[in-house]
Amino acid sequence: MATSKLSICLLFEMIFLAFVFNLANGHGLKNGFYKKTCPNAEAIVKKTIHEVISVAPSLAGPLLRMHFHDCFVRGCDGSVLLDSPTRQAEKDAIPNLTLRGFQIIDKVKAALEKECPGVVSCADTLAIIARDVTYEVMGPFWEVETGRRDGKVSIANEALINLPPPFANISALKTTFALKGLSVKDLVVLSGGHTIGISHCSSFNTRLYNFTGKGDTDPTLDPNYIKRLKLKCKPADQNSIVEMDPGSFKTFDQHYYTLVAKRRGLFQSDAALLDDSETKAYVKAHANSHGSTFFKDFGVSMINMGRIGVLTGKDGEVRKVCTKVNH
Repeated sequence: MATSKLSICLLFEMIFLAFVFNLANGHGLKNGFYKKTCPNAEAIVKKTIHEVISVAPSLAGPLLRMHFHDCFVRGCDGSVLLDSPTRQAEKDAIPNLTLRGFQIIDKVKAALEKECPGVVSCADTLAIIARDVTYEVMGPFWEVETGRRDGKVSIANEALINLPPPFANISALKTTFALKGLSVKDLVVLSGGHTIGISHCSSFNTRLYNFTGKGDTDPTLDPNYIKRLKLKCKPADQNSIVEMDPGSFKTFDQHYYTLVAKRRGLFQSDAALLDDSETKAYVKAHANSHGSTFFKDFGVSMINMGRIGVLTGKDGEVRKVCTKVNH
């Protein structure tokens, strides 16, 4: 009885925290924040990203993922970009060791600094880049709210705590997203970002070779898909890579949901979307491309995610170089 009461109290506390956090999300952001102070800001980002993705489309996934990894730790404040001389920043945490494209962020930021010194934050730069890389690989376009300022703190352990791991079940995923002020729909929609990009074998190898610690495979994963994955990932293989959306990993589309519906989602967190009535219904509805609202939904959910815990007004700073705080 006491345990039950404690669980209920914890649940209400989490709901309250999520409610308060959600009220703070996005305060001070707006479309066209740099209209007067740096009117060419988005055009500069667009031009640079077009040049990059036209020759290296495989960077679209990592750059989109970087915005997600930034927002889920301390909010969308550019803290994932900070370097640490002792390797204790967010980018040094295990979930972020496979992030790529930091040099692209630096390239875009340098172009913005040349045009408008000290005006456009790294957090906003990252948010605009996430939109532009998605659009460059045939994905949707959405208006990015801007006005974020950059945080000065980046702690590796916070990334471990706040980023949902690839082995998360549906309960853990829903809780993690709710605590960030995001809905169950946001969860299933943002998961669709796995339609582009690659993964290292280390993120799912347990599903292939030792799911319950007895040398078995994950029964929720399609057996034929398991055979194909085993050809690319051997038992001790941590570093080989596979496409998250085989055949179209450089094209943003709704094919991810077709894969999940066929039990071919690469991660346990993908398969988990079939374990909840709301997320399963969305997966099934969008596994068929006819009349899909995924593109529109993705833009809305990205805007929602971009509001998480933002620093605005006089909070934080506008970094001149994204890898280090101003002095």
